[in-house]
Amino acid sequence: MKVRAGMMRWWCKMSDPILEFNNVDIEYQTRGDNAVHAVNDATFTIDEHDYFGLVGESGCGKSTIADAIVGGLDDNGEISSGTIRYKGTEIQNYSESQFNKEIRWKEISVIPQSSMNSLDPVMKLSQQAVEIAKYHTDLSKAEAIDRLRELFDVVGLSESRIHDYPHQFSGGMQQRAIIAFSLFLQPSLIIADEPTTALDVIMQDQILDHINSLKEEWEISMLMITHDISVVFENCDTMAVMHGGQIAEAGNVVDLFDRPRHPYAILLQNAFPDVRYPDRELAVIEGHPPQLREKPDFCTFADRCPWSIAECYEGAPDPQSVEGDEDHQAWCIRANEMDELAADHLTKPAEGRSILEDIQ
Repeated sequence: MKVRAGMMRWWCKMSDPILEFNNVDIEYQTRGDNAVHAVNDATFTIDEHDYFGLVGESGCGKSTIADAIVGGLDDNGEISSGTIRYKGTEIQNYSESQFNKEIRWKEISVIPQSSMNSLDPVMKLSQQAVEIAKYHTDLSKAEAIDRLRELFDVVGLSESRIHDYPHQFSGGMQQRAIIAFSLFLQPSLIIADEPTTALDVIMQDQILDHINSLKEEWEISMLMITHDISVVFENCDTMAVMHGGQIAEAGNVVDLFDRPRHPYAILLQNAFPDVRYPDRELAVIEGHPPQLREKPDFCTFADRCPWSIAECYEGAPDPQSVEGDEDHQAWCIRANEMDELAADHLTKPAEGRSILEDIQ
């Protein structure tokens, strides 16, 4: 596993957070009076110029959080409580017109899961750039095309391809084109939702290289959403692990790599192979997350957790500081026991240094 150059700077706090997600509940109404409580009491912060990873299995609420940030929830979805602050301003109650005018593209842009469904198949890419500029900027047609040409160079595409149609690009080239469009209005925050889905491993690495190069060149922040915890360890500065609509653990990637303290974070990390330990038996997380037809008043991982006790079902867990570190939080009542309880699943770093430093 490679370690990116910027990843070890997690301790360099910038100014005010660019995004604050505070105690947010998100529900989807279904037929009748029923609701699915997709996200429950979720809290995390993304600092300026921070690459933040949100990881968890499919259906845990990751993409719902991304949709909520840009006002993209389905018609049956709503933020029922909590606040979302972008650059200090609450945006959770913004109207569609407010999101279009103040947030989308120019402040927060999105690299979606499927690039092939995000580009208009009957319009040349240059035409699509002109449309974006028409509705969101004062750029002329020529200026919009020139900007797209510059961004194609940034993401490693030939400038001569700006007048091609999407079907003339490979999947990896389409994804790079989407990255170019995400930068078009020079946003402060980019949400990358499974940005390497459906790409082969070589193209995945190239796309991640392009995403990481933006950090120094464009001074942006990133919310990277993925089910692959190794991608987060490799590319992000801080992170949160989700399970069943709840945040399970949050902190900088070094701490969550070296000192995971939520059972789900521990088992998830050990479910991925590690080239340093080729003979290690991979962890298996048995069972399924709850259906969340009611707001959970328990730890949603309790049924799957090998270390759960009766108290795990007696209330949704509050965050616990790991070993007194306020920047490393685990939503588990046994967080500070996990070092002993899960000893067989934890790999200890060399004394005085991080395993990530050893890999680097």
